[in-house]
Amino acid sequence: MDSSSHLRAWRRNLRVLLLGLCSCLHLMAAGLTHAASRNPPDQSALIKKYCESCHNVSDWAGNLALDILDLNPQAIVAENELWESVLKRLNSGQMPPAGHPRPSRNAQTAFTRYLTTTLDAAAAAHANPGRAPLRRLNRTEYANAIRDLLAIDPAVIDIAQLLPADDAGYGFDNIADVLSASPLLIEGYLAAARRITRIALGEPTAGAVFDTYEVPRYVIRQERIDDALSLGARGGLSIRHHFPADGDYTLRIELQRNNRPYIIGLAQPRRLDARLDGEVIGDFLIGGQDQQLRKQQASWFDQGDFERYLMNADDPLELRFTATAGTHDIQVAFLAHASEPEGIYQPPLTDYANAWDAGRPDDMEPAVASIRIGGPHRVTGLSDNRSRSHVLSCRPTDLAEQTVCARRILSNLARRAYRRPVTTAELDTLMGFHDRGSAQDGFEAGIALALQRMLVDPAFLFLIEQAPAQAAPGSVYRINDFELAARLALFLWSSLPDDELLDAAGRGELSQPRHMERHVRRMLNDARSSALVDNFAGQWLYLRNVEQVWPNPDAFPQFDANLRDAFQQESTLFVHSLLQEDRSVLDLLDADYTFLNERLARHYGIPGIYGSRFRRVQIKEDHRRGLLGHGSLLTVTSYATRTAPTIRGAWLLANMLGTPPAPPPSDVPSLTLKSTEHGKLLSMREQIEMHSAQPACAGCHRIMDPLGLALENFDATGAWRSVDDSGLPLDTSGVTPDGFKLTGPGDLRRYLVSKPEQFSATVTEKLLIYALGRGLETSDLPTVRRIVHGARADDYRWSGLILGVVNSTPFQMRKVRS
Repeated sequence: MDSSSHLRAWRRNLRVLLLGLCSCLHLMAAGLTHAASRNPPDQSALIKKYCESCHNVSDWAGNLALDILDLNPQAIVAENELWESVLKRLNSGQMPPAGHPRPSRNAQTAFTRYLTTTLDAAAAAHANPGRAPLRRLNRTEYANAIRDLLAIDPAVIDIAQLLPADDAGYGFDNIADVLSASPLLIEGYLAAARRITRIALGEPTAGAVFDTYEVPRYVIRQERIDDALSLGARGGLSIRHHFPADGDYTLRIELQRNNRPYIIGLAQPRRLDARLDGEVIGDFLIGGQDQQLRKQQASWFDQGDFERYLMNADDPLELRFTATAGTHDIQVAFLAHASEPEGIYQPPLTDYANAWDAGRPDDMEPAVASIRIGGPHRVTGLSDNRSRSHVLSCRPTDLAEQTVCARRILSNLARRAYRRPVTTAELDTLMGFHDRGSAQDGFEAGIALALQRMLVDPAFLFLIEQAPAQAAPGSVYRINDFELAARLALFLWSSLPDDELLDAAGRGELSQPRHMERHVRRMLNDARSSALVDNFAGQWLYLRNVEQVWPNPDAFPQFDANLRDAFQQESTLFVHSLLQEDRSVLDLLDADYTFLNERLARHYGIPGIYGSRFRRVQIKEDHRRGLLGHGSLLTVTSYATRTAPTIRGAWLLANMLGTPPAPPPSDVPSLTLKSTEHGKLLSMREQIEMHSAQPACAGCHRIMDPLGLALENFDATGAWRSVDDSGLPLDTSGVTPDGFKLTGPGDLRRYLVSKPEQFSATVTEKLLIYALGRGLETSDLPTVRRIVHGARADDYRWSGLILGVVNSTPFQMRKVRS
């Protein structure tokens, strides 16, 4: 231990000693007996026998000296942070360490019950909701709010181009402390407001612009990979595009090329069609035009005409069409041949960019590389669409009606945007912008200008909560129903409250538990609750990270973008099913089903699955049950060339057991692969054992490595194997700190499921962090235990944990600043 750590620990324990002394003096002054201030004899004996040999003022193991700590309730409450840490280590089985004497299960349970009862009773007696920092909407919440406020499809607004990326804290990107408001961000909001308003209301004076949609380079599309495409479609692309006005537009199609670059798939004539909202707007025949010329060639590229054909055969793939204002679906795809029915496997190429190495480009399957939409080249008007109808809820027929109609439109929109009734002053401000815009360019221009002002108002961009005027500094109060509705919508939908929720808030219903439960269940059944999967589970379970990984193609030549996308789709559908069916959170670990398509099933070695469509499949293989068998998790916790048992173990400790390991010391080198003196690569277990033999590493590796090594049967892409990367038989055995023997992923899953309260507490902690938009404080931990205890009787169902969070003190209350 360094001197600074020793000094901090000494000061902390000195503070504890002084607090204990003050507590004793206080009790004596109150006339209480000396016996009442002593440590409970059984608990003191347990600490002395099993803990003080390491955690004492001489050794300071873990920066903790228990031999000078008092165990009376007042002292425990005074040092609740310390004792909460002790509780977590005891409940996880990490203490006492393996190889040291352990108390009996009954004795340890009695001790932890004494601590939790003491801490929870103090928390119940003095409600402490913790900090409630000012929160702004992050990019995802902003996009969803725009979707629900203005009925705009988020797919047509590239928020990533309009707003800078959000920072993350405590594992999530909705944490108030890291959501800063820089000048660059404010400029982004202004630009976004102008862009969004034009999309919502249309652009009668729009000039021609061109947007290009490209297929990711490494996606192989020898089958239908998008449900928006017609059955049997091959090599296609489906997009949603916003058309600013009624008029004429152009569509330009570019086909996939190899690295020469020659267009692939021209050997046979193929029919390519383009569709607008499912209706054919263009039909092309491409390929096969130079069959005779090719037969006459002795060597394939003797004649330049044929080479030019291979490079420019897609030049004629352009058409002109008409479209109305609003968002429409555009699909471009090749029609399937009779020899290519849906579901028949065609061996994929690893990389289209290197397709030349796999064979002649005209022998391959054709595919769309990009489509480019330009226009309008001629504006003919502004048709009504979903967004315009939603915003323009009334249409004035004369000048006298404009003010009344504008006030109605803006008050309705502002009520949703500000998540509460709009004040007269706020509405007057918006009307001032409307009057200025309408005086110049008419009624709709005035609405557009007022809408731009609304979208940059702090009441829209920030979650603003006001303390009651009569609230005393330091006091705790219950937030009003509109503030509760705003918190609830951000938690479950990452968006704004809907009218039903705001109406309930206006009637004062949300503060009543039975009404709150009804709305929570209604919101969980709404499609917008997919935000819990995309944003909460996507960050907690690292599903968002899947799209960033790319295993080394030399080590894993069969890995492609299709498989990577399938990983993410499998886990997303899996978590979504758990939430929609309101299953136990333990099923995240132990469910006997998953979602597969042919590409993913083939990777897992599961037969009988054909086609690109994902479907629910019962799992017979023990090692594939639950999330631990998903390629998404196994790939994001690996390196590009090999597995990483330590990373996998650390992930499990942090995200499944709620006991993240300490960061490694800065002077400890990372693991480097080593070989024997004969040049043979050591096994991963041998590598890790050598690395963790260093004293600075041993403590954490002893806890992490058994968990990570139990998953070594899965390679760095989640494929099952029986030998490691060097061809050696795998040894996945290990023992957890609390003595559970592991021999592989099945045992690891059973070990995690055997700790239902610990796992459920971890899920609850993550939910509470996400719901509050801040990290947890010591005062929040009794809340976590109360939520878990309440959900136990109903098998820890998702709804039980979510309702527990929503009804908790930190979620429903605030503390006035002192």
